[in-house]
Amino acid sequence: MSVVGFDLGNESCIVGVARQRGIDVVLNEESKRETPAIVCFGDKQRFIGTAGAANSTMNPKNSISQIKRLLGRKFADPELQRDLQSFPFRVSEGPDGFPLVHARYLGEEHAFTPTQLLAMVLSNLKAIAEDNLKSAVVDCCIGIPVYFTDLQRRSVLDAATIAGLRPLRLFHETTATALAYGIYKTDLPENDQLNVAFVDVGHASMQVSIVGYKKGQLKMLSHAYDRSLGGRDFDEALFKHFAAKFKEEYKIDVYQNARACIRLRVACEKLKKMLSANPEAPMNIECLMDEKDVRGFIKRDEFEQISAPVLERVKGPLEKALAEAGLTTESVHFVEVVGSGSRVPAIIRIITEFFGKEPRRTMNASECVARGCALQCAILSPTFKVREFQVNEGFPFSIALSWKPDSQNNEPQQTVVFPKGNPIPSVKALTFYRSNTFAVDVLNVETEDSQVTQKISTYTIGPFQSSKGEKAKLKVKVRLNIHGIVSLESATMLEEEEVEVPVSATSEVPKDANKMETDATDVNMQEPKGTTDTAEGATGDGAQDSEEKSAPMDTDAKNVN
Repeated sequence: MSVVGFDLGNESCIVGVARQRGIDVVLNEESKRETPAIVCFGDKQRFIGTAGAANSTMNPKNSISQIKRLLGRKFADPELQRDLQSFPFRVSEGPDGFPLVHARYLGEEHAFTPTQLLAMVLSNLKAIAEDNLKSAVVDCCIGIPVYFTDLQRRSVLDAATIAGLRPLRLFHETTATALAYGIYKTDLPENDQLNVAFVDVGHASMQVSIVGYKKGQLKMLSHAYDRSLGGRDFDEALFKHFAAKFKEEYKIDVYQNARACIRLRVACEKLKKMLSANPEAPMNIECLMDEKDVRGFIKRDEFEQISAPVLERVKGPLEKALAEAGLTTESVHFVEVVGSGSRVPAIIRIITEFFGKEPRRTMNASECVARGCALQCAILSPTFKVREFQVNEGFPFSIALSWKPDSQNNEPQQTVVFPKGNPIPSVKALTFYRSNTFAVDVLNVETEDSQVTQKISTYTIGPFQSSKGEKAKLKVKVRLNIHGIVSLESATMLEEEEVEVPVSATSEVPKDANKMETDATDVNMQEPKGTTDTAEGATGDGAQDSEEKSAPMDTDAKNVN
């Protein structure tokens, strides 16, 4: 059995595999550690990954990139609409309100869903892992951003199924980084908690997490994020700056030519990397458009000036993560920066000023998520023996159930079943007293993120008929699974019956009766603990009690050397 971790980035992907001596990042067919997340459709075949990136400049309108931004989002989403302005390919609204990507493939027009495109990228990553391991790859662990909604998580699982993969867990990128950092630490304290802040600035988003470490375990204290703050925003600022400059100097409008746009964006990305190491950098592009060669020059100060609107937003997630964790900057012992976008000096300066300490780079900024995912896959898989390390993960959203009482006049009633920070996975049971079929909505509540839709799903419970003619007692189980997906698992009708048992004259108790009593005690001990009443009033219509059972993650004592 293979043990593989996939870091699905917005721009590029990395594959980590577990071996007897530890975690390796595998090389693709071009002997590179990073594989572009691009699908390019041609007249005779499709190109994925490195081949797709090589063809994208020549065939921009049929080269699909940044698939992660399209996944599980409505076409009308304002954030998606902003993203579409910079995409060279055509995206339209599908009949269900979700985006469809259009490309010319094999001489015909085709429309693809983002899930199908992600499956193509995953199948390419799977082939890279199989080529390296010389064995079939099925079990894996896929890294996802902490802000992914229920629908986006389901879309990733669907894409993995299409690609022939079976994810053991969709693992938050922040938690994967924290695991890759902590599992190799031999000097973690036994009693006092070591608090570490991780700042991950990727290609398109920024995620901040604060993690508490003790010997053999980690606990996610808080998550914060900005969905649209990453390396590409700095590229975009440079792109707009030079597009305006070239229009003025050379009288060319790059917005009119998709190929010129792509070439200028690539040059801006190189320029940004040069400015991270140098105080100034030149730009030269031959035959950008209308057979004109263009030249440009920019200083780092000017770059920071045009990027000011982006840099101003960096502090927000840092403040939110610290407030949620209930810590001060002094009680955060170390700050680790990861992600490809974290190399911009201005970002490091803001982080240093905020925490009052220099951020550290003890981890590989690009590979830590893939390594953490491979480690998590090894922990969940029976193939490897991994050093015992407990991951206490908290869910980033609050989930509630809502329902209408039997009497039609009353307002819908609501109770939070999985509060923010609830352990993953978890199961809770609610008891309802109802007389006929009813609907239960699963909702996201108490979220400040406008992009998170409130309603997740609706379940209809029924039909059922109580034999006594009274309201039926229904026990409903709600599960928050290991992937962070909420589902209403089962609904059971409970009825009490009085049975007359004849009492025998002898006072002897048969041996079997003792055995049965013991068995019954064992079952009761396994019943969920901690019953809490939900405010239901005297009507007895909705959930009367809620039982909770947190399923601890199965981490057998295993050891990766």
